[in-house]
Amino acid sequence: MPETRYRPRRSMIFAPGNKPRMCLKALDTGADMVCVDLEDAVAPDDKDAARDGAVSIFRDFTPDAGGPETLVRINSLHSLDGLKDVAALADLPNPPAGFMLAKVKSLGEVAMLDDVLSETGAASVLHVMIETNEALDQAFEIARSSRRVRSLIFGAIDMAADLRTTIDWENLLFARSRVVHAAAGAEIDLIDVPWLDLEDMDGLREEARRCSSLGFTGKAAIHPKQIPVLNETFSPAEEEVARAREIIAAFEAGDGGLVVHQGKLIEKPVLRSMQRIVAIADAQ
Repeated sequence: MPETRYRPRRSMIFAPGNKPRMCLKALDTGADMVCVDLEDAVAPDDKDAARDGAVSIFRDFTPDAGGPETLVRINSLHSLDGLKDVAALADLPNPPAGFMLAKVKSLGEVAMLDDVLSETGAASVLHVMIETNEALDQAFEIARSSRRVRSLIFGAIDMAADLRTTIDWENLLFARSRVVHAAAGAEIDLIDVPWLDLEDMDGLREEARRCSSLGFTGKAAIHPKQIPVLNETFSPAEEEVARAREIIAAFEAGDGGLVVHQGKLIEKPVLRSMQRIVAIADAQ
């Protein structure tokens, strides 16, 4: 399975599976990830059409090596639609690069999909939505439940409903922080829920800044005009990249578990963060 841990996942845009042309146009929005949505963006009566649309896309789709990461958000594996989604997509000659699992309640769901993909020989990775109280409780275990898991995705709207609160930042700070802890411990990416007000770009920028400061590595979008703000906010600054390169070089030149950089003692565990910053900067 190709290693994708350090690829940029600053931005992600959704497109409904029952509109294949819209999905293909999304590839040119500048988003790091494009998600063909079979779940929330699709009405119950259109689920079969959306599934057929996703199959038509990936049956003939050859990803561009320099293009966005493509994935499909399937319906909950507790539903018949979710099981149909897996059956239709997992065994394609060119299955999606990734599957997004919605409404996850236990790590068993992740393990089940991992088993199915292994049986079909698919190299697809997994992106797991943490949007239920059960998933929040098991976030640490879910993050480590499969070698395929590349990110957790925080679903604020469903989570707020489960927690009997609203989507205000303060009300979900504990939940976000818990998921940050889980993703960081597993060394995987963490993507936040979309900002829903298309006219409030300042609000988008501020929430993205808060997420980045908290430990998120990216955020989803509902419109292409949000993508540049997200890519800018979640990209390492030039001075961060320069510092990271210097620290990596210092460790490579040394023979111990720590180095001194600009008068400050830096221990080896910091090296992982520096490598991530450089890898993402180089991949942009």
